[in-house]
Amino acid sequence: MLELFQAETENQAAILTSGLLELERNPTASHHLEVLMRAAHSLKGAARIVNLGMAVKIAHALEDCFVAAQNGLVQLGQAEIDLLFQGIDLLLHISKCRESEINKWESDHETQINRFLSSLAGKVSGQASLTESAPQLALKNIAGDKHLDATLPTVSSKNETPSQALRVTADSLNRLLGLAGESLVESRWLHPFADSMRRLKRLQFDLTKSLEGLRDTLEPYQLSERAQDQMNEALGKVTECRQFLSDRMMDLEMFDRRSANLSHRLYQEVLQCRMRPFGDGVNRFPRMVRDLARSLSKEIKLEVTGEYTQVDREILERLEAPLAHLLRNAVDHGCEMPEERQRAGKPAEGTVHLEARHGGGMLLIIVSDDGPGVDPEKLREAIVQKRLIARSVAEKLSEMELLEFLLLPGFTMKETVTEISGRGVGLDVVQNVVKSLRGTVRMITRPGKGMRFQLQLPLTLSVLRALLLEVAGEPYAIPLAQIVRALKIPKSKINTLEGRNYFTLGDQQIGLVTAHQVLDRAEHALSGDQLSVVVLGDRTARYGLVVDNLLGERELVVQGLDPRLGKVKDISSGALMEDGSPVLILDVEDMVRSIEKLVATGDLDSVQRKAIDVETKRSKRILAIDDSLTVRELERKLLASHGYVTEVAVDGMDGWNAVRTGNYDLVITDVDMPRMDGIELATLIKKDPKLKSIPVMIVSYKDREEDRMRGLEAGADYYLTKGSFHNETLLQAVVDLIGEAES
Repeated sequence: MLELFQAETENQAAILTSGLLELERNPTASHHLEVLMRAAHSLKGAARIVNLGMAVKIAHALEDCFVAAQNGLVQLGQAEIDLLFQGIDLLLHISKCRESEINKWESDHETQINRFLSSLAGKVSGQASLTESAPQLALKNIAGDKHLDATLPTVSSKNETPSQALRVTADSLNRLLGLAGESLVESRWLHPFADSMRRLKRLQFDLTKSLEGLRDTLEPYQLSERAQDQMNEALGKVTECRQFLSDRMMDLEMFDRRSANLSHRLYQEVLQCRMRPFGDGVNRFPRMVRDLARSLSKEIKLEVTGEYTQVDREILERLEAPLAHLLRNAVDHGCEMPEERQRAGKPAEGTVHLEARHGGGMLLIIVSDDGPGVDPEKLREAIVQKRLIARSVAEKLSEMELLEFLLLPGFTMKETVTEISGRGVGLDVVQNVVKSLRGTVRMITRPGKGMRFQLQLPLTLSVLRALLLEVAGEPYAIPLAQIVRALKIPKSKINTLEGRNYFTLGDQQIGLVTAHQVLDRAEHALSGDQLSVVVLGDRTARYGLVVDNLLGERELVVQGLDPRLGKVKDISSGALMEDGSPVLILDVEDMVRSIEKLVATGDLDSVQRKAIDVETKRSKRILAIDDSLTVRELERKLLASHGYVTEVAVDGMDGWNAVRTGNYDLVITDVDMPRMDGIELATLIKKDPKLKSIPVMIVSYKDREEDRMRGLEAGADYYLTKGSFHNETLLQAVVDLIGEAES
């Protein structure tokens, strides 16, 4: 009963709060008083049923005040509405107490409750018979009103049909949804089975034609009567089988359609049970905005649009804190003081807008205000002052890139710290929660006109639109909302810098890493002239994930992994394909962290060279090793411009690792390098049975004869001094050693 009272109190408190806010904005709208009085009366009756005497007194006092206001005996101004909100808060606190704690809570707060009751009684003082007549008057008003609010619960008599409502736990609903999803997947299995049966039908038809042809062929040979009877009997049975199979095929196809339709309807109904109107999760925000605005001496109203937009209950619950952050920021940062707004030609009362709608298969939630917005130049200066980036870099950033700094932890544009804001906590929390829900945050500023935050989220967490990809013969899924781009890249567009492969996307250089390495799957050469790449990460850290194949887009029913497995690296959950086979859903944020770890530890290069073969069938590959970036890039660009596929290494050790894991036609190396010099590298290459056939060219500043002899004795096939280094000289030496670029 106490649980029912809590649900009743939350429902009626939302009605009371909404009505009081409307009444505060429009004091002449007296029709709200009727709804308020009925809500208080319902609360009083519910509290009496569960024997909560203190709650009965508070609800009765609220009811008295509303009746007095209806009769014109009390004017409900801001002070009176503040007091009424205190009563609503007290009722909510009582409803949330456990049965064993109610008496103690009432005893601890008795002074506060009595002060509220006496204050409210003072507002309606002079009405001698009001307290006694209020219940009768309330009942009379309810009985005489033929237009009762359909959303208000009413007390049913014993002869009335009870409400068809049932409390179901979230776990039970999730299990039910999982079973409905499995049923949907299983129903899809019938379609390929029906296709195989149609193939059997075609084979039977071919068999009939073959038997008829055999009969016609043997007819001139005067078969015995018994043989002819057997032939006709076989043809008759085959024809009978064809007809029987045809009839069963019709039944199967009808069952397939009915089963698929029923499973889809079942899944949609269960899925709908998980959905709640957007308004259910934001009904406390109008009161929060009103109280916060009053504490800041501002005049602000909250407009909510799309209250009936259906939202997954889990998403709605997890969005409560982020939306509260955005609304508090809109009130504190967004809307100006009344006098400032009037000087700017705006109404004294600011407006904060909260909107929810469906669009493009996604849930869009927009929080906007009509304040001054964010000045991009002031934001640029704040970024530089906080030493987040150099001024020269900040000057080149676009408005969208500047706004992304607002999402950094600890970043704030406010100079002073208050109880409400100024600590730089809030927007990073918003981004983290939205990312965890597989969504994105977009910000738009209109200087002088306001700020707009748009959250783009999936409609539900139980169904996922994902891109399927193949890695080492196994399918994996990546949520579409977390993919920056999916594309095919010609191998000729892949470049190498510091021993790492990358390609250019727009104005960014995107580093490449194979999914085989990240997921620790067996590597194999990627065939074809193009690479399938999925770009992941945010603008500050993006990577191109090379996969074997892109399998297309799918809608998957998400199923959690067994909790006994704990957190599986790079995997978030699983799903079932249409044929019933399992597919793992990748955890994008975890994968980005894994890639960053590979880059930091230097383990990325060697495996990457194995997996990504940028060589075409006729191109020859050269490894250029030099600790000077200028020399490396000069050699790489020169050789690449003449058709050679050229990779670089930063020193002898890096070059030695590359030679052992790659497949090169020529190695060009400097002599003086850290970790391992060129002479030692040439010696190691020539001593290795598998590598000794690779020509080695030494390019060095040392032009003495003894230096040249030392290099040649180490096994170098060519010694070129940088003093005589010309493009033609180097190219001619390369041609002499390995021939033209294409053979």
